[in-house]
Amino acid sequence: MDLLDRLAEEPANAALFLDIDGVLAPIVPRPEDACVPDETRSELRDLARRYALVACITGRASEDAREVVGVPELTYVGNHGMELGPAAAQWGERLHTFLEQIQWDDLEDKHQTASLHYRNADDEVRARAELEAIAERARAAGFRARFGRKVLEVLPALDTNKGTAVRRLLSEHRLSRALYAGDDTTDLDGFRALDGLELGVRVAVASPEGPAELRDGADIVLGDASEIIGLLRRL
Repeated sequence: MDLLDRLAEEPANAALFLDIDGVLAPIVPRPEDACVPDETRSELRDLARRYALVACITGRASEDAREVVGVPELTYVGNHGMELGPAAAQWGERLHTFLEQIQWDDLEDKHQTASLHYRNADDEVRARAELEAIAERARAAGFRARFGRKVLEVLPALDTNKGTAVRRLLSEHRLSRALYAGDDTTDLDGFRALDGLELGVRVAVASPEGPAELRDGADIVLGDASEIIGLLRRL
């Protein structure tokens, strides 16, 4: 019996944690145009009825995530897990002040974190160099800055991430069996959060833009977001 079969054996005792962009929704040039396919939404509704917990752990703000996915029955944790962390409001004010000093055309202010995209830049090499300089400014101002898939993420200097959100939800629901599916650097924390569980299934949606560590740490590797529907149907 493989890992998915074992997880699906006891859905009432298991959790599913799913990233959105690059996993449930294909990556698109503009984040505001992202959309979860109808067949995926239908499958998520069915899973929400059967599993103890189905949660979207995402870099988007939770209200935005809920709109993009379109399945209110799910649990949503946004800003890379920061929404469940302490002092989020205080850091949000500091972030707002920092962003007022930054000039970047494709800046996504999510109140507690920010994403500076360069997927649509005419010169990606130049854009990346400019973002490296902004990253240094962010770190000097006390923030954490890290690169993902054609994006610079600016985050509070808190020990809060997708992994801490996963562990908190598992503890609240008293679950020791879970699946986590992700496609980018921040999802590595989600993978690590499954360490020590009775059953943990790590799913990487691979891409040339994603970190090699994600593929290396995965139990299951998918070629792209179009394959996630097949995995969900097996659950």
